[in-house]
Amino acid sequence: MGDRGQTLPLYIWLTGILLFAAFAFFVFAQAASARNGAQSAADAAALAAAQDSRDELMTGLQGAVGHDDHWLDWLKGERFQGTGATAAADRLAAENDASVRGGAVPTEAGGYPGYEVSIETRYTVGKSIIPGTESRHATATAVAVIQPRCTFATDADPKKSVRLDCGGQPIDIDPEHVASGELPDASVLFSVHLAK
Repeated sequence: MGDRGQTLPLYIWLTGILLFAAFAFFVFAQAASARNGAQSAADAAALAAAQDSRDELMTGLQGAVGHDDHWLDWLKGERFQGTGATAAADRLAAENDASVRGGAVPTEAGGYPGYEVSIETRYTVGKSIIPGTESRHATATAVAVIQPRCTFATDADPKKSVRLDCGGQPIDIDPEHVASGELPDASVLFSVHLAK
């Protein structure tokens, strides 16, 4: 009987430790979930900003081929202004219950132009045994770039037919005979991806 009385406090103590560990694990799981959600929102917003500029590149290229002797510069990814990038990032962040902080900031990664986007979740980590988590928002940052997929001869004449090598796929563009809508899809000419 005396031994049982001595083990009861030990059981209570161990149960308390296990409960505290379970609560602590739950807090870390909450924080990890919020962090993952924030990173997904940042990734989506950065990709949206870069895709908007890729669309701008395509619009500029379509207008330049046959009318501008510098149309090959559009294929290098050098001419976009990024006027709609922040709005595109805002839209995608909002769809992921987050807000963009500071807009889509033009940057360069790996030698390619792109955008850095920082977000803050609109939701909080939630209530837990750690004080203050109910008012804390998760934050994350992502960078997405626009990478030209096609190469061409350095001495290519923009007034004549130019052969592009787009990842092993040859594409010929003749500026004198390109009708509107005849250019390859944007995804063939430019890759949009997260910077590593």
